[in-house]
Amino acid sequence: MSEVIGKAVEALNARLDGEGFDGSIKVEIEGEGCLMIDANGARTGDEDAGCTLLADAETFQGMLEGEVNPTSAFMTGKLSVDGDMGAAMKLGALLS
Repeated sequence: MSEVIGKAVEALNARLDGEGFDGSIKVEIEGEGCLMIDANGARTGDEDAGCTLLADAETFQGMLEGEVNPTSAFMTGKLSVDGDMGAAMKLGALLS
């Protein structure tokens, strides 16, 4: 597991605060790997999900740190979304 994925899983689980996520999202970070977010929280994994997000490491780290707005990243092509846009929006709210 890459350091970027490990830190992302840790940060997302802290934001979820022991709660699961309503839906399933796979986040693919270019050059680093994938993580899953679902009813069990965040973890490393590369499984099918209702929504898949793709971003480079810099963009995703910026979103986690609050420096990059997820909606702006999507609108400028730095973040791509495939599948359930509602789940992506829920995750965006969690990151904001």
